[in-house]
Amino acid sequence: MPFALASSPVADAPAAAPRAAGTAPMISPDEAVRARPAPVREGRWRVVVLNDPVNTMGYVVLVFRKVFGFPEPVARKHMLEVHEQGRSVVWSGLREQAELYAFALQQWHLTAVLESDETH
Repeated sequence: MPFALASSPVADAPAAAPRAAGTAPMISPDEAVRARPAPVREGRWRVVVLNDPVNTMGYVVLVFRKVFGFPEPVARKHMLEVHEQGRSVVWSGLREQAELYAFALQQWHLTAVLESDETH
């Protein structure tokens, strides 16, 4: 009986016992947490605004000026990128600040996402 629980050879075997082919080693939940890679928090992250059919171009310019403090020409440049290309990278930097900017843009009802900036 390969699936008998009462006298399982895995439960009674020492830790270095050979395993059947295709079975994963048994590890404790604590070891699993320690073995899990840490989330990427360092490095640079991009705030990307995506195009949507709801917000007007003037409204998007206004939001960029309020949230980022962009001058009118810079805000208009990013708005046109969103309108014509479907997306614009409006900010790049540390993740915590990127999350704050993305949240602020979402509060203004713009579609904003974070992307890891793997080039830096």
